[in-house]
Amino acid sequence: MSHRILVVDDSGVTRAVIKRTVLLSGLPGVQVFEAENGKVGLDVLSREQIDLVLADLHMPEMGGVEMTRRILSDERLRTIPVVVVSAEPNQETIAQLRESGVRAHMPKPFTPEALNKLVLHVLGA
Repeated sequence: MSHRILVVDDSGVTRAVIKRTVLLSGLPGVQVFEAENGKVGLDVLSREQIDLVLADLHMPEMGGVEMTRRILSDERLRTIPVVVVSAEPNQETIAQLRESGVRAHMPKPFTPEALNKLVLHVLGA
């Protein structure tokens, strides 16, 4: 079974680290898509079949909070698990996102091992 993962972060370095971690996770046939903000992320979701979204919260043009709200309110997208990968210090924001349907939060900085474990857990792999 292959997995298609979307990484949404305005930092190219962070996207590269997450992509590398996911590709080295041992998941068979994993494919990683990238977006530099929530607007581009929603565009990718409109044309690709994605199994998991890993999203930062603070990005230009459209942040992860707004993107996540749109995903969770869209009948076609709401079943896609969303994991917030962010240095967000406000735990109330994280709690609100979790209550609205976000599956998990991976704080930055993260270790590749911790991210790998979370991705495998969320995908049920």
